[in-house]
Amino acid sequence: MPNPNFLYLLAPGLAVILLLQVPAFLILLARLLPGIRRPAPLKPALSQPEDLAQVTIVVPTLNEVLRLGPCLAGLSRQGYEVREILVVDSHSQDGTDALVKAAQAKDPRIRLKHDPPLPADWVGRPWALHNGYLFSSPDSEWILGIDADIRPQTGLVASLVQTARAENLDVIGLSPRFILKYPGEWWLQPALLMTLIYRFGAAAKVETQPERALTNGQCLLIRRSLLTQLNGYTCAQQSFCDDVSLVRACVAVGAKVAFRDGKNLIQVRMYEGLGETWQEWGRSLDLKDATPRGQLWGDLWFLTAVQGLPLIMSLMGLGLKMGGVEWLTLDILLALNLGLLAMRWGMVAAVSGSYLPGPGQGLLWLSPLADTLAVWRIIQSSMQQPKSWRGRSYQSF
Repeated sequence: MPNPNFLYLLAPGLAVILLLQVPAFLILLARLLPGIRRPAPLKPALSQPEDLAQVTIVVPTLNEVLRLGPCLAGLSRQGYEVREILVVDSHSQDGTDALVKAAQAKDPRIRLKHDPPLPADWVGRPWALHNGYLFSSPDSEWILGIDADIRPQTGLVASLVQTARAENLDVIGLSPRFILKYPGEWWLQPALLMTLIYRFGAAAKVETQPERALTNGQCLLIRRSLLTQLNGYTCAQQSFCDDVSLVRACVAVGAKVAFRDGKNLIQVRMYEGLGETWQEWGRSLDLKDATPRGQLWGDLWFLTAVQGLPLIMSLMGLGLKMGGVEWLTLDILLALNLGLLAMRWGMVAAVSGSYLPGPGQGLLWLSPLADTLAVWRIIQSSMQQPKSWRGRSYQSF
């Protein structure tokens, strides 16, 4: 039996934790249950005559020559709905220009552009996208932003345009199929991804609340007329999560925005190894640049309650039970946290199709053991403003 003085101090603390976790658990259920009826993953589509030359693709780059090759190869396989493929390069020093010019010789739709020097009040990625919009043909109905690390599958653009037209959408983003290689990635990356799924749940068919809008800027189709209405990407010019800032501005002006499962259409190899995943992806997932301060603090409480604490509280609860402690509060707390862990392993099964099979994939099932670290990374990132990103240094805005 633990020391009575320790138990005397512990009891009210457990009661407070229970009071914090119960409402968060109910919110989590409300967010995840609609996922049972979420839209099916989009599939590749064949080009349609009415979509001829309707899309300008913009690929922002900065020293990403090793990633860009597969991206351009996949874009060259897209159909005749693509009018032009603009690689907007921020004066890379790694051979990007030569790679793009070689690709252009095989596909004349590919064109190399360089954005002007980065203004002091812009982040690099939205600046490149903004200039891509300015460079784009006014005859294109759609602008498709594609990151250099995306590997597009044949039929991607046709599927996006046809889905947008059929559902009268103004913006549509896709979640990818992730390519992981190293054990640390398989363990940590799914835990970081889960922080997004827990906060935003199953994406609505069409999002109508700006503060709930979420997307993936790695592959984002948007009407050119809507970008014109928003003055390009200026609404996201100081945002390190510019994709979310942009779509929330779109929803705020009444645009129809959707976020769909694109695992059949795009693959992505984002970061190399555990350290880079922790550093680079971990600091962009807090979404603080697109989130009011009150909502951000609410998100941190929520993630701590339903993802950060369950493993710790389950182990503590089991230890106390084995030590002979019999409290109703402890029983409820233990049951709640074991239930949260069971849900979390269920979510592993639910997202497993979003990963390309590969060596080390069994560690995906151990990713719930990284949840406390993942939540800590979100908290840590929420308290800091990036000083550098993709090789650029930034002053505080």
